[in-house]
Amino acid sequence: MPPRGVKKGTKRARQYEHIKESLREQGKAEGTAEEIAARTVNKERARSGEAKGSVEALERRHLVGTSRRFEERSEGPAWPDPGPAVRRSA
Repeated sequence: MPPRGVKKGTKRARQYEHIKESLREQGKAEGTAEEIAARTVNKERARSGEAKGSVEALERRHLVGTSRRFEERSEGPAWPDPGPAVRRSA
């Protein structure tokens, strides 16, 4: 069953069925194939502006999480300063 908001016979409904069948042929479980297909169709609908949530909102959510992760990683140097004795001259 395609995600909510996707009507029978539409391009997205066909896309959903195609993805689901391809995943089943690859050996994925029925439920897993349905979930991946629905997520993929929803992502494409958002990118093309068909879904209620806009691409900007999805990107904003993604960027917020990305910037948080970046801030957590960039609090200090990745390795300790070797000190003046080990520094190379230019």
